[in-house]
Parts: sequence; C-alpha cells; structure tokens
Amino acid sequence: MSTSESQIDVEQFLTNLRSFEYREVMMVFATLAVVAGSVLLYPGAENVTKGLQSNVSAGLLALFVLVAVVAGAVKGMIGFGYALITTPIFASVIDPTLAVVVLAIPPWMINMFQIGETDTGLEFVREEWALMLLAVVGSVVGVGFLAEFSTGPIVPFLIGIVIFGYVLFQVGQNFVRIEEAHHPVALGVAGALEGFLLAVANLGPLLPAYFHTFERDTERYIGGLSMVLGTIFTVRIIQMALFTDLLTTYRLWLGCVIAVVTVVGLLVGTYLRRLEIDERKFNWFVVALLFVISLNIFRNTVPALFF
Repeated sequence: MSTSESQIDVEQFLTNLRSFEYREVMMVFATLAVVAGSVLLYPGAENVTKGLQSNVSAGLLALFVLVAVVAGAVKGMIGFGYALITTPIFASVIDPTLAVVVLAIPPWMINMFQIGETDTGLEFVREEWALMLLAVVGSVVGVGFLAEFSTGPIVPFLIGIVIFGYVLFQVGQNFVRIEEAHHPVALGVAGALEGFLLAVANLGPLLPAYFHTFERDTERYIGGLSMVLGTIFTVRIIQMALFTDLLTTYRLWLGCVIAVVTVVGLLVGTYLRRLEIDERKFNWFVVALLFVISLNIFRNTVPALFF
C-alpha cells in the first residue's frame, strides 16, 4: 500500500495557503479554531479543574495529554481510533457524560484537518450523500438521547462486542478484501448507527469497520471517514451548544485544549502514513488496535454490568 509523498514542503504549503487553496486552508482553519478556543475561553488558573472530579491530579492530567497525543497519532495513521482510545480511558476517571461531551471537540478538529489533508471535498458528498444524511440523522437522535438519558456501561459494552467480533471476522477470513461491493442501504445503516453511537458514547467503530472491508484506497478511506465523522461532530457540537445544556463554556474550552495537544500526535501520524506502508502490516495494525480497544472497553464495563 503506497501513499502520497511523505516529504513536507513548508514553502509550498505557505504559498498554497496564501493562495487560499482548499487543502491548506482547511488544515489551518481546523488547527486555529481550537487554538483560539483554548485561549479565548480560558477560565483562569483557579478554575482550570472546576468541572472535573476533585481527585484528578496533575499527574492524571499529564496522562490525559499523553493519551490524547498517542490517539491523535493513531488517527493520523489509519483514519480512526481517536475516540475509541480516549473515551474509555477518560470516562473511567471523570464523569462519562462529561467525557463524551468534551471529547467531541478534538475529533472535530482532527477530521476537519484530514478532510483538507486528504483533499476530500464535494465529490465525495455527491457520491455518498445518502450516507452523509443518515449519519446526521443518527447524530441528532443520539444527542437528544444523551441529553435525556444516562446510558451507563451497556452501550460501550455492546460496542466492544461489535469491535471484538469484527476482529475475529477479519483474522478468521485472512483480511477479506471486497472491493467496490458495498451496498448503499447497508452503508446508510452503518452511517446512521455511527452517528447515533458517536453521539451517545463517543464510540463509533461501525463505519471504520465497514470502510476497512470495502474501501482499500488509503486516501479515500481516510478522507471519506473524515468527511462523515467531521459532519457528525459538527452537528453534535452545534446541537449540544444551542439546544441542550451539555456543552458549557468550560467544557468547550477543555475540549479545545485537548485538541491543541492532539495536533502533535496528528502531525506525527500523518507523516508516518505518508511513508511506504505494506498493506498486510496496515491490516494487522488496524485489527490489533481494535482488539486492544475492545479489551479496554470490556475492562471498564464488564465489572459494572456483571459484578
């Protein structure tokens, strides 16, 4: 599996940015948006941890930063995994609803960045408009559900089962490859469920798993996921901010801060992806990551459900 040229031409990037080229503008816009939020919404030193549990120490905050950077690198490399890595870890320490809301901001930034970085635009929207629409519908329903109900550990547990089943399927089938065979209805259902699950639990493995089975062009795979996920997170953030009391100013600031540190990992992961990658190693990396994520989800949910 080969990807685009890995060398970074800073001068050409700046030239394209000054010319308002779509790719460069999207990448800079995504980054500056969270930088501005982290600066303009700063609550003051005495209020930095006011919305978190009192037992969150400085060391634990440093661990959060490290997890965010690693998750950003994974997302940059394979196009998904940020929320799947960060949400179970964050939610095991802070309030799960708080984690879901705050962790909507970094994935928004990452996906908007990758929409530009992969040069995914209106052509994908025209081809997959039904997927985009159903993903938005699922997200709207999910945000409404999150605002009214507490899901507890059952939804993450079910998502863990789906991830684990997909890992067994891919390994058992020796990484089945079905090109250009995806069905619009099945893809739409996957998109709707992706939007709902991301809104409710910030965990959405269905669409990445579907794309991994049916779409093996790396740039389209990552760009398409970013377009769908970026749309879902945009709708989520707007809905939470305007129509619920979930997204407070403090939570928005905290999400922006986490997103800023995530940029480091995202840039590293993007560079690594643009090196020459063996497809089989890529596949093993994907399923190994999903396997570890499923075990982590089970670690956090099984004791609460069954013991």
